[in-house]
Amino acid sequence: METSSPPEFCLHSWGANSYGQLGLGNVEDQSAPRLCDTAALQHKAVRALGGGGGHSVVITENGEVFVCGQNHRGQLGLGHNADILTLQLCPSLSQRVTEVACGWDFTLLLTDCGRVLACGSNTFGQLGVGETLTHTAHPQVVESLKEAVVSVAAGLRHSLAVTDSGCVYQWGKGLSSHAKRALSPRPVPSHLSSTTPCLVPDLDQKNSQMVAAGSAHCVCLTGDGDLFLWGSNKHGQLTNTGPFLSSPTLVKRSLQGGEKVIHVWSGWTHIVAQTESGRVFTWGRGNYGQLGRLASISQNSEGQSMSPSEQDGDQEACHPAEVKVLHGATQVACGSEHNLAIVGGRLLSWGWNEHGMCGDGSQTDVPQPQLVSGLRPLLIGCGAGHSMAVCTETTGGLRQNSAPTSLQ
Repeated sequence: METSSPPEFCLHSWGANSYGQLGLGNVEDQSAPRLCDTAALQHKAVRALGGGGGHSVVITENGEVFVCGQNHRGQLGLGHNADILTLQLCPSLSQRVTEVACGWDFTLLLTDCGRVLACGSNTFGQLGVGETLTHTAHPQVVESLKEAVVSVAAGLRHSLAVTDSGCVYQWGKGLSSHAKRALSPRPVPSHLSSTTPCLVPDLDQKNSQMVAAGSAHCVCLTGDGDLFLWGSNKHGQLTNTGPFLSSPTLVKRSLQGGEKVIHVWSGWTHIVAQTESGRVFTWGRGNYGQLGRLASISQNSEGQSMSPSEQDGDQEACHPAEVKVLHGATQVACGSEHNLAIVGGRLLSWGWNEHGMCGDGSQTDVPQPQLVSGLRPLLIGCGAGHSMAVCTETTGGLRQNSAPTSLQ
């Protein structure tokens, strides 16, 4: 009996590449997907992709970590500070890694036993190891997180974690200056200015399950399908009218069609959420097209038309609106101001495109999700200004949701 040969998989990347974060062996931006140099990854199965301001991280199914790109603060965890232009194994890790979260110039790694490792810049205490280190190229265990962690997130200069019992911790002073301006003369709460993990108030009884982070805001999703948001609200990303929220605030479920949220992602200043029926809502800053809806036809949750100025940061921008073409998305990834999604086995992109991170061959911003042609995506990830996708090379039709995927 004949058996068909297994499909081959490959890693594509595109967008900003000033530091070699695309893993192509050069430092030239790419406005269309390009095959990465995956020699180091041959026959490995990929579990997760992540990226920061100028670096990329690939996690394999057996828990290995491969990195490339900017490394001036040691964010690649290689024990040195030289940039790397092609993917390289991070050899010093003795624990299996299951998840990655990248800030601007630092990296958080979550292991299969629930420990958090951190490397890169610690100028704002974003590594969670206190203030002694300014940066480190050797991944450090965040020792004060005593309980197993199930989810991590990295903002521009702050970090979040959810523990097995549902507690949420925050560290890094990246939100501190925003808080001082908004709260003065009141003091800044400790969770917004700590250099070690600090319990976030008002979430201890909420059954928290996952966190996400923007440049200066925080997102928490509970097991009950509720979203809690706090931090900067400059662009209406907290669905609130105040400039800053110091403690977690519930998003009204009516803003998402009355449904529970099952997944949430965050760019620097916008948020994407998917509800239990598969609907996808976006809100926050939209001036680069990162909300995925044209100003002329965009509507808020009550179905009222929104003007371009409203999308750009006036009060109507804090009203989540559905992007119908994203209904049923199986994956979403957010960069700083651009996004990727897999819908029906196809790869879509939209938002900021100055460095070609939307993959359409241009540098023109993309206001609505558009097809990235020629790719059969299985796994996606974004850095601040670049994009990555593990794709199948099969010729006989699309192969659905097969991650983890083996790279040949």
